[in-house]
Amino acid sequence: MKPADPLPGLLQAFFYDRLVDQRNLSGNTVRSYRDTWRLFLSHAATSKKKGVAKLMLDDLTHDQVTAFLQYCERERHVSIGTRNCRLAALHSFFCFVAEREPAAAAQCTSVLRIPFKKAPISAPSYLESNEIEAILAQPDRTRVEGQRDHALLSFLYNTGARIQEALDVCPSAIRFETPACVRLFGKGRKERICPLWPETTALLKALLRRQPCAENAPLFVNRYNETLGASGVRYKLARYVKAAARTTPTLLAKNVTPHSFRHAAAVHLIAAGVDVTVIRSWLGHVSLDTTNHYAQANLETKRAALDRLDPSSKIKRSPRWKRDESILAWLDSL
Repeated sequence: MKPADPLPGLLQAFFYDRLVDQRNLSGNTVRSYRDTWRLFLSHAATSKKKGVAKLMLDDLTHDQVTAFLQYCERERHVSIGTRNCRLAALHSFFCFVAEREPAAAAQCTSVLRIPFKKAPISAPSYLESNEIEAILAQPDRTRVEGQRDHALLSFLYNTGARIQEALDVCPSAIRFETPACVRLFGKGRKERICPLWPETTALLKALLRRQPCAENAPLFVNRYNETLGASGVRYKLARYVKAAARTTPTLLAKNVTPHSFRHAAAVHLIAAGVDVTVIRSWLGHVSLDTTNHYAQANLETKRAALDRLDPSSKIKRSPRWKRDESILAWLDSL
């Protein structure tokens, strides 16, 4: 009798034993790995002209993985970053298989040699202060939904939170007393504390008075009292941006998403002279290089630095006593 193929058992052990029990990865990470494997197995089954349930470990070769990555880029039109995330999930599985199935070591090594693709790093696009004000002016705050949206967008700009971090916030995570702050849980369950401006605190208090919720329940909910989804926030934001563009045309050239408020918070903190290590902690960046990336974006900060360093501008500038007529008159009277 032909022995059963190890692929089903390996996949189950990879998700339950390796990802959940051993590494204790967050639910979002596990779901990301799951989505990658759902796509990969479907693509491999189509390529091999067999059902997903009939796929074997030997079918998941170097060429099959490469073809899948090309399919993601060319047909699904994903970014290079998403392509690399898919590859990371596959790499992780084949590292696991190499430990469990030594006979498949050569196959695993071949897949693990597939490199990550380098992507161009562009300066982050961010919102100017007047653009943020124009967007925040759009929600109808006489309605509960408008008040909620205004508070949420203000919260995103204040804290620089990722959208899911903001949607997970409960009243118990907020300190309303001075100094006001909020506890956020970011990627990999990393916790950080962000200060809240008095204006943001007032908005959150007003929202809770109008739409009370339990201490451990999500603060930002829909009309059915269910947690808002990120896609719903993006949809509402697009409408506000379109309306704001009538008075602020510069918004037409920008792709504004909830993450744009995070970019804006970082750039504006740097422009205000806040130390990058503080901003790194504020935004929850793992690497300081990520925070430094925002220093490239603000042109006003660059111009100010240039004015301080440009020797030619200082040479051409006359001394103050030559520019002050009262001093010249006094000198003439001597």
